[in-house]
Amino acid sequence: MASFDFSKLDSAIKETEEWLVRELSGVRTGRATPSILDSIKPEAYGTRQAVNQIASVTIEDSRTLRVVPWDKDLTKNIEKAIQDADLGIGVATDEVGLRVTFPELTAERRTMLLKVAGDKVETARVTLRGHRTDTLKAIDAAEKEGGMGKDEVTRFKEQVQKKIDAANEALDGLGKRKETEISV
Repeated sequence: MASFDFSKLDSAIKETEEWLVRELSGVRTGRATPSILDSIKPEAYGTRQAVNQIASVTIEDSRTLRVVPWDKDLTKNIEKAIQDADLGIGVATDEVGLRVTFPELTAERRTMLLKVAGDKVETARVTLRGHRTDTLKAIDAAEKEGGMGKDEVTRFKEQVQKKIDAANEALDGLGKRKETEISV
């Protein structure tokens, strides 16, 4: 009885889910979350570094983050990087550091955020379809090389589909959670 190694598919599925979690965390709601700044990399000491590597980021209140650079000279660079990211958040500098404010969500903004979140879920689904196609091609190639019967090929292809279906359900769950978060 032949076997097929699904580890490549499993790791690709896990990677896709992790990517979606990271992307959805960047779709901000009305609440202040430090993860919104994770993708912002200001110039610091000649290289681009994540904000959380050059400053402390804390939640001041439900709609405000406090960013305190460890080196005060980096304040302007961090401010510029946040503004350039165009996340629809306000940035103000004071003697302590930066204050990042999140405006109230309007109905129009909620609708836009729901669309962005939906697009990210769809991108993840397309990625999964690509992984499924690659795995099915690998199964077909293994069959052509011999050592695998038609029944085994059919069984392996069914296993691939089950894994993809389960992954799609997980992606849907992540999308629905974000939808709920945006709608509240």
